[in-house]
Amino acid sequence: MKITPLDIQQAGFKVKMRGYDKEEVDTFLDSVTESYEGLIRENNELREKITEQENQLGEMRKKEATLNNTLLRAQELVEGMRTGAQKDADLIIKEAELRAEGILQAARDEIGTIHREILDLQKQKALFLEKSRSLIRIFQRVVEMEDREDEKTVAMERADEERDDNVRLLKPKS
Repeated sequence: MKITPLDIQQAGFKVKMRGYDKEEVDTFLDSVTESYEGLIRENNELREKITEQENQLGEMRKKEATLNNTLLRAQELVEGMRTGAQKDADLIIKEAELRAEGILQAARDEIGTIHREILDLQKQKALFLEKSRSLIRIFQRVVEMEDREDEKTVAMERADEERDDNVRLLKPKS
């Protein structure tokens, strides 16, 4: 059975001879009632605080769960971003490698073209030198022939002069 402060206050006792002093008992019962009421109030306040604390704890747990979920989502997002960034970086590297390979191939092609041009120029130089030597030989022959012609002309002129001289000598003087 539960005793309430009202039960304590309304408690009645039989009077007997040589019993307790009624005023002392009433004073004591009033004191016990006040203490009991205080304890009940304190107990109710503590229960309210416990309920409030439990509600706050529940809210905190909900917030903690929300924060944990948010943190997990943020970590997943960061991981996704990291993975995406890594894929982007790999793609950029592959593109750069392909471009570099293209540039290298173009450079190799250019080098091959330059080598062919150099060989062509060397052939043209050799041909030019051979033609130049041939022309020089031709010019030398022409000069030699001109010299021979000049010598022949000079020889013929001398021969003509000698003949003219001989003809003058042989010609009677008139």
